[in-house]
Amino acid sequence: MVPLGLTAGLLVLLLFVLVLLGLVMFFLWRTKKRRDRRQYQELVAAPPHIPPCAAPVIPVLRGCYAKAGEIPFTLPPRFAASQSDGEEGEEKAEGMKTEAHRDILAHRGSLFVQSWYPVGTVLAGLYSGPGAGEVVAPPPGMATRLCFSVEYRHGSEQLAVSLLRLGNLPPRFHGNITLVQLRLLPDDRRPRQARARSTGPDPEFDDCVLFQVSGVHVSQSTLSVCVLSVSHDCKHHAVGRVLFPLQGELGQAGRVLWRDLDTENHHHCSELGDVLVSLCYSPTAQRLSVEVPNARGLQPLTATGVCVRATLQIHTQAVKMKSSGVVSADGDPAFELKTSFKLREEHVDEACLRLEVRRQSYLDPSEASVPVGIVVLGPFMYARGVQLQHWMDTVNTPHQVVKMWHGLSTAA
Repeated sequence: MVPLGLTAGLLVLLLFVLVLLGLVMFFLWRTKKRRDRRQYQELVAAPPHIPPCAAPVIPVLRGCYAKAGEIPFTLPPRFAASQSDGEEGEEKAEGMKTEAHRDILAHRGSLFVQSWYPVGTVLAGLYSGPGAGEVVAPPPGMATRLCFSVEYRHGSEQLAVSLLRLGNLPPRFHGNITLVQLRLLPDDRRPRQARARSTGPDPEFDDCVLFQVSGVHVSQSTLSVCVLSVSHDCKHHAVGRVLFPLQGELGQAGRVLWRDLDTENHHHCSELGDVLVSLCYSPTAQRLSVEVPNARGLQPLTATGVCVRATLQIHTQAVKMKSSGVVSADGDPAFELKTSFKLREEHVDEACLRLEVRRQSYLDPSEASVPVGIVVLGPFMYARGVQLQHWMDTVNTPHQVVKMWHGLSTAA
């Protein structure tokens, strides 16, 4: 028979173990509930407390989105301090409340903070730079002008030419496609080309052309820009050209520049007169074809006629010479000189074409002719300006006839 005291001790021990297990289970359950509450507790949005003196709140529906070109920002409620001392305080509080109400109405309807605060928008157009048309508006005048900028990047040794637009294009070119050919003289023989993105009197380009050139040679170079108009029958018409020496012009990078195009219509006759020259070079036949059809603006000569003489030179040595017949100097004399010269490709950068208009007596053909004026066409070694550009256009567009007017200069 088990003693009564031993039985009572076992019951007390069993009860203690049960209570201890219950406490452990309770603490485990409570710890788990706290952990779950921290992870999954739902946040209930409560409306903020707004004092009665604040401006009325206009609720904005959820799901609204800002329009394109708008920058969202929040406008917190404007709280006006309560004025309870006298009638002046009440009037001031009423005025501030009315002002806050107008401010909210002016900015309503864009984005929201939760669903209770009024918000507004910043119009991005108020802070954007002016449009391209406003920045590069052409200067007053009737001349055809080119708008561009130049920048030299020393790190990559690149000259960046940004073409912006043309201004005051002649009316006959308004419906055509406008092309621009760029070269970096004297060494660049491959033209870069850009096409206008619009037509009309002021076509826009918005293109950037890169030239790889060292920092030593960039200041000694000249940027040549030739503007062409392509008609509906795919014929190219020369609008004009710009020769821009880079020496001293690279200090202000990105500066917008306007330059007038040197066009045939705006090219006045020189004091001695002009000659029309047509050139065509064939690398396969190694031939330079020259044609001088006529002249204009020559000084009046009495009892004498004029002729034109074409001479091909390599360095200072005359390779071949050809003269036209003597014609009357009255009006615009027609020389009708057509000839060709043997010119190898390796001598293209060493040769030049010298054209002389000479005065010859009708009465005594044996009398020596007297030079009236000369024109020298050739590479950078011999020519500048329009004469240089004519030679480069001829060499870089083989088998194509390039025709231009040139002013006569005093014979050396």
